[in-house]
Amino acid sequence: MSRVNERYSGIRTVPTTRQREATVVATSQDVADRAGVSRSTVSQILNGRGGSFTAETQDRVRQAVAELGYEPSAAGRTLAKGSSDIVIALIPDTTFGGNLQDIYGALTDELAKRGLALVLRLSTHGAASLDRLVIGLKPRAILSLTPFPEEDRRLLESRGVEAIDPNTASHPDVNSEIGRLQARHLIDLGHRRLAYAHVRDVRGDTFGGPREREFVNECRARGIESPRILTLGINAEDAVAALDQLDSPGFAVGCYNDDVATALLHAASLRRWRVPEDLALIGMDHTPLSRLTHPPLTTIEYDTTRVAEVNVQSVLSRLDKAGFVEEPVEVRLRLVKGKTT
Repeated sequence: MSRVNERYSGIRTVPTTRQREATVVATSQDVADRAGVSRSTVSQILNGRGGSFTAETQDRVRQAVAELGYEPSAAGRTLAKGSSDIVIALIPDTTFGGNLQDIYGALTDELAKRGLALVLRLSTHGAASLDRLVIGLKPRAILSLTPFPEEDRRLLESRGVEAIDPNTASHPDVNSEIGRLQARHLIDLGHRRLAYAHVRDVRGDTFGGPREREFVNECRARGIESPRILTLGINAEDAVAALDQLDSPGFAVGCYNDDVATALLHAASLRRWRVPEDLALIGMDHTPLSRLTHPPLTTIEYDTTRVAEVNVQSVLSRLDKAGFVEEPVEVRLRLVKGKTT
């Protein structure tokens, strides 16, 4: 029967229960009713805090969600809680390589499993800019890989937004450990004239500071003369000028990253210095290009998924203080032995 004929025939088609459900937007109460649990239970399970419930209860809730086609309302949660399910990660205004992108990618995936959306923003300059960001997105937390200025921290506290940075994390500063490991490796090989090389950039050198500090501290602890401090751009002219600051061959250099080490390796070839006899180099990041140098670069790598897990733990412990127990996560650094040390 056509729709026109049906309309005037006096016959009315009654939709089935499943059809009615498909045309009505399901609520968390509908899910709770079908699963035979409370709305609070539904909320906890769907927000990744269902560990206190039996597997059967969790399965019933998820089955009800699938049958009803329930989709949690982000806007509704924002109105109810005064904040969204957004976590903002501030990209530091400093030089970094592809590893940081890998960290943010893994962090996005891990937070998504827990119903949280990661939004990346460049680090703001000043509290006023940060305040506009908070007012616009109403995030539950802001994560920074570098310490917040005190003014920013006070602002976030006044707005009720969790501020998560290295000063609030329970895990050790991996940058400090990088500097220590570089110095230890060079000293253990018998090098006694050391230097540390930063990258020159118009942006800040947030990560290089802790690395240099612990590189210097390790030299002091091992009775080694204070290392020379070099700064160079990633170009031949700067790299050659940096070598000239060393006065003579015979130095071992801990480098901010593999790019700095590669630039100095190129400068050594221009100066006809032998590596590692006249110049020893250790980098950081184990980038794909660093694996193509001649000789192969000695460097340090770390598991980016573990770094992401550390940050996930920090976020969850701050957002769910009562129901989440932060477990220690160790970010292991691995020395990749090449032939430049």
